[in-house]
Amino acid sequence: MDWLKINFYDSASPIMEQLIMFHDYTMIIIMTIMSLVFFVMMKMLKNKFFSMNILENQNIEIIWTIIPTFILTLIALPSLHLLYIMDELINPSLTIKIMGHQWYWSYEYNDFNKIEFDSYMLPDSTFNLLEVDNSMPIPINCQVRLIISSYDVLHSWTIPSLGVKMDATPGRLNQISLYSNRNGSFFGQCSEICGINHSFMPIMVDVIPINYFISWIKNFN
Repeated sequence: MDWLKINFYDSASPIMEQLIMFHDYTMIIIMTIMSLVFFVMMKMLKNKFFSMNILENQNIEIIWTIIPTFILTLIALPSLHLLYIMDELINPSLTIKIMGHQWYWSYEYNDFNKIEFDSYMLPDSTFNLLEVDNSMPIPINCQVRLIISSYDVLHSWTIPSLGVKMDATPGRLNQISLYSNRNGSFFGQCSEICGINHSFMPIMVDVIPINYFISWIKNFN
């Protein structure tokens, strides 16, 4: 992790890849508009011609109404498409219930008996304020359903590399899908201010091969 880094994390899921592509696509449109506006402003500052008789122009009114509508449509269509993809959940291979507490996370694997544990931040670790004592393992290339809620106040379960962010709301179950196509450990933090120790409830997800995951299930104490 580098200081002053302004790029996204390397994507570890198809959703995050799509989010980065949509961001780049939108930035191209925005930079094009800004360049055009800057060019017109410079031309107007240097222009010495003026007319006091032009009060209206219907053609210009139509043009600067149609063009922004067209540009907004170009942004809205892929945005809505991506939004529906993120909400889509078909035949999940695994369901994990995540509960937020002040100030730690608890995980429960509903498809297996008595597999539940709490996850606390490690005070001394290689990655400052990001490593935990019990990470959440998931199998690679498997659709995982996350059911997220909270015992006390608002929290937010977030993993930037996987393109996942969902609020943990007391008394409400929120659902989101998780899919990773890359092995590794991925980190996140609570993204909703939840009290004095808000900065000390990190999230750690281990994406592992399916045979390692089955072995972890069998050997879980």
